[in-house]
Amino acid sequence: MSGTAERDPGLQPERTRLAWRRTTLSATVVTVLALRTALGGGASVVAVVACALCCVCWFLLLRVAHRRIRGLAGVSVPGALVPGYAVVAAICAVGMAGWGAVLVGVG
Repeated sequence: MSGTAERDPGLQPERTRLAWRRTTLSATVVTVLALRTALGGGASVVAVVACALCCVCWFLLLRVAHRRIRGLAGVSVPGALVPGYAVVAAICAVGMAGWGAVLVGVG
């Protein structure tokens, strides 16, 4: 195989787009469960704050995923994920897990 041959991405952009959609779907489920936990029964201040922060993380993750999905649409060779967006997505995922753990501990 020659080093000058063009890279054939195959279905990689579509798989990446679907992975982002699965990520946002699972983050949405976590956020809905956080809302249900925080607001169901006696809502404490800690639970409401944890839920609000979980919602902020969900929104930021949704924005990053939407931007990435749009970037992959109609492109035969996808560009790399911007490092800043990758950091935001990682912080949001860890934040949602942490605030979810706080909600489980409070509830």
